[in-house]
Amino acid sequence: MTMQKTFLAVKPNAMKRADAVGIVKILNEKLGAQCVAMKVYTPSKAIAEKHYEALSDKPFFGELIESFTAGPILGMVWQGENVVAKAREVMGATNPADAAEGTIRKLFAKSIGDNAIHGSDTEPGSAQREVEIHFPSADFTPIADPISQAEKLTQAQAA
Repeated sequence: MTMQKTFLAVKPNAMKRADAVGIVKILNEKLGAQCVAMKVYTPSKAIAEKHYEALSDKPFFGELIESFTAGPILGMVWQGENVVAKAREVMGATNPADAAEGTIRKLFAKSIGDNAIHGSDTEPGSAQREVEIHFPSADFTPIADPISQAEKLTQAQAA
């Protein structure tokens, strides 16, 4: 197995519902990886379009961009062995109705369109590409307590 980084983001609707800390708790408990970067920000339309570039020919592309830029997200980079596939498993199926019990989407998602969290897919190079889009000049350093960091960042954003 190889050390990998993956990009994960608590989406705007889940941020509005104050679900970010609960989602980070699950990632911290179940992922078996380290969070090495975390920030709250609202992605620009340009960043969102670059992020979802592979879906630009889909009829739902405009809605996807609108939803991803609708407000602040909690963007994170997690690092560990086989972390991309592990994160996909911990998140659960895109459609929360199909997600396994105990997964993030089963617990926090409301619909396919409001599925609480984004995670890099397992296509080769996808995770690295997303990390570079969202954290272009980051100095990746393990965050000792990602739950406390998420609490601090989301409280500051809500203030």
